[in-house]
Amino acid sequence: MKENNVLNRGYAWLITAGNFFQSLILLVFRLYWGWQFFITGKGKLLDHEKIAGFFSSLHIPFPSVNAWFIGGLECFGGLLLIAGLCARPVGLLLTISMTVAYLTVADDRAKVLNIFHNPDKFLTADPFFFWLTAFLVFAFGPGLISVDALLKKFVFNNRLPENAVGTSNRSLVKDKVKA
Repeated sequence: MKENNVLNRGYAWLITAGNFFQSLILLVFRLYWGWQFFITGKGKLLDHEKIAGFFSSLHIPFPSVNAWFIGGLECFGGLLLIAGLCARPVGLLLTISMTVAYLTVADDRAKVLNIFHNPDKFLTADPFFFWLTAFLVFAFGPGLISVDALLKKFVFNNRLPENAVGTSNRSLVKDKVKA
């Protein structure tokens, strides 16, 4: 019986350590790639005519409106990612945007369609890390080092779901340690 308790405590420690690194890794991704989103979006907003022309060449409907929308989404979405504010909705919107970016440009679309035959091309395409970061934040939340985490704690008095800002499995760990 003692051996089982040692295993449970060891497993609980691994989960705690993993949760700590999860928030740290999410913070690093959010800071670096959020800044990249901001810079890219700002460039699209400042050079609107060029971006609208590029969108037009890709046969994107309403290229001027879409250039403003995507530029704003990337610029201000990047700032929100950095802060970890409204991170999951922003992560979802940016994931969709990067998926469309992959599928709209013919060369990148071929990389997506051939992901299982030649994954290196997919992984080295320009939108990959933007897409990955947005998807990670959407899927896992911004982590404990974020404005969303502060809002959950101080504004919502922890009434949001436990994993609202990141996966934490604390209840799972407590149940396993008690066993």
